[in-house]
Amino acid sequence: MKNIVFLVMALALTFHAVAKKHEYILSSPDGRLVTHIVAQDFSLTYDLEYNGERLMLPSRLGLYCSSSKGEVNVMTVKRATQRNIDETVASPFTRQATMRDHCNELTLKMHEGFSVVFRVYNEGVAYRYVWESVPCQVTHEEVQYIFERDWNATVPYVTNFDSTNRASQYNSSFENQYVTLPLSQLDPRRLCFLPLMVHCDNGMKVCITESSLCDYPGLYLRGTGSNGILIGDHAPLPRRVEQGGHNNLQLLVKERELYGIANMDKTKNFPWRIMMVGTATEVAMNNMSHLLAEPSRVQDISWIKPGKVAWDWWNNWNIGGVDFVAGVNNDTYKHYIDFASKYGIEYVILDEGWAVNKKADLFQVVPEIDLPMLVNYAKERNVGIILWAGYYAFDRDMEHVCQHYSAMGVKGFKIDFMDRDDQLVTDFYRRTAEMCAKYHLVVDFHGAFKPAGLNRTYPNVLNFEGVFGLEQMKWAPSKVDQMKYDCEIPFIRQAAGPMDYTQGAMHNAAKGCYHPCWSEPMSQGTRCHQLALYVVLESPLNMLCDSPTNYEKEPDYTRFVAEIPTAWDETRVLQGEVGEYIVTARRKGDIWYIGGITNWTPRDIDINLNQMGINATNIELYSDGANAHRKGSDYKHQTLKTSQLTVHLAPGGGFVAKTIK
Repeated sequence: MKNIVFLVMALALTFHAVAKKHEYILSSPDGRLVTHIVAQDFSLTYDLEYNGERLMLPSRLGLYCSSSKGEVNVMTVKRATQRNIDETVASPFTRQATMRDHCNELTLKMHEGFSVVFRVYNEGVAYRYVWESVPCQVTHEEVQYIFERDWNATVPYVTNFDSTNRASQYNSSFENQYVTLPLSQLDPRRLCFLPLMVHCDNGMKVCITESSLCDYPGLYLRGTGSNGILIGDHAPLPRRVEQGGHNNLQLLVKERELYGIANMDKTKNFPWRIMMVGTATEVAMNNMSHLLAEPSRVQDISWIKPGKVAWDWWNNWNIGGVDFVAGVNNDTYKHYIDFASKYGIEYVILDEGWAVNKKADLFQVVPEIDLPMLVNYAKERNVGIILWAGYYAFDRDMEHVCQHYSAMGVKGFKIDFMDRDDQLVTDFYRRTAEMCAKYHLVVDFHGAFKPAGLNRTYPNVLNFEGVFGLEQMKWAPSKVDQMKYDCEIPFIRQAAGPMDYTQGAMHNAAKGCYHPCWSEPMSQGTRCHQLALYVVLESPLNMLCDSPTNYEKEPDYTRFVAEIPTAWDETRVLQGEVGEYIVTARRKGDIWYIGGITNWTPRDIDINLNQMGINATNIELYSDGANAHRKGSDYKHQTLKTSQLTVHLAPGGGFVAKTIK
């Protein structure tokens, strides 16, 4: 019978010896953020202070494993080492060209082959386990956050909640709007996926997420009904999966292990558990998720091209003024390619429909599509083709798929409907990124959990969904408040990394005018709100979601959208409050774009370029029109000679300013 070894940093066990107490203090480089780490009586705790104010009380962390090596006392600290890290990290295809990795680190060697590592940045604290021991199964990981007070938290619940089947929550597309409640009032039965945010005193925020998530299940948190407490949860290992789900393109978990969340068969760095700390705008600028990821394993990245994508699915292939019936066919995609080429849009995507339905076979192409012809047609016009693929269809013959379509000239894949983050699926993400890098293919993960560092390790992974994005406007009821949500995600979801929100709607509904429509969808809010999302949101692979027909009616506007960069040299979040509004400035070369959005509250925004250190007096400005409060598509386009901007945002409004040389 297998013996059990408990790698425990959470609960006192029945060992005869009494563990010696070890206490450590680790502070940020600027000294403002401090954590006290205490190992005693077979438990490990840490707390959090900012400028002398307690944010988190001592909170336990722990790892429980079973192996064949017998019982050991792992909580006697064998050795502790500290170091300072201060280096510059290349960060291509992100919000800035380089990032400073500056922190203090403490490594606690707990026993042979097992360590706990803490890092404290000026912007937050993180910890991880390092495993270099015998193979084992992780039966449970304890994650606990005990906040100083019962503060409000803004969290996204998992949507498929079934009070009679708790395991159903582990199947999720990670798309839901937020609720804001005191921590004690969060439903203990419901899982919250990451990132989530706790609102502390004096405008301070704590945003919780993770990074370096690979071959290990993602973290959920839930309330306990007690003041200020969140505890962790993980999806158990799948025991039995079956093909099924959306168009037979998924692997559905039919049974899960009663005990066990991960199998460990080699040296392993566990995910970093991250607490980002700062004001709302500081958290929106936090780079810890990227900095704590594993370094790039792709040496030559010259072939990786971020850019815009002309997208077919959201607008339901609706094209007017042509002499063919639009749909999934060659004529429609040639039209999309011509449109992309005319405006310098880098890619066209063939979303679901190009492969024979319900076969989960990416080598069965519908007869209406001549894929080699379309790829060559696009190449001649300097446009790349990206293909949509269901999770199981891609995974069942991954290398053959990548090899075949890369040789054809396809530039990447949008992979959809994973809808889980257990160990099997997080390993699929890593295998996909690695295989696509081998064949020079970019990746956009849909039906996906939040970014957790993979885009640093494999920079060909350009984007992730994991957001209640614009696709929801095809079916969301009118009571949904997308404007508030748009003003929450830059501070919360985007702290984890880029998002495929798929903005760009040309039918724009003022307050009270929105209704869901599958075939001719619209956005909530104004046209300039949609435009500003290209600056406010981080999307290295960024969709133009609407029909070429609608864009062609406004060529100057469309040309402006197409020219907005998708990867940046510098980013600054200038103003904002969670759920209220945000103003973001981004630079590419010597050109600055400044974008702002508001919720349904109108407001005036003042921007002084000189105070930002921007030496520019010529500004191109798109702003809400005088009647945007009643006609969402109304906007004003002007060129100004000024370094001081005052812009009025209509309800659900926005603006974009661009400096002109």
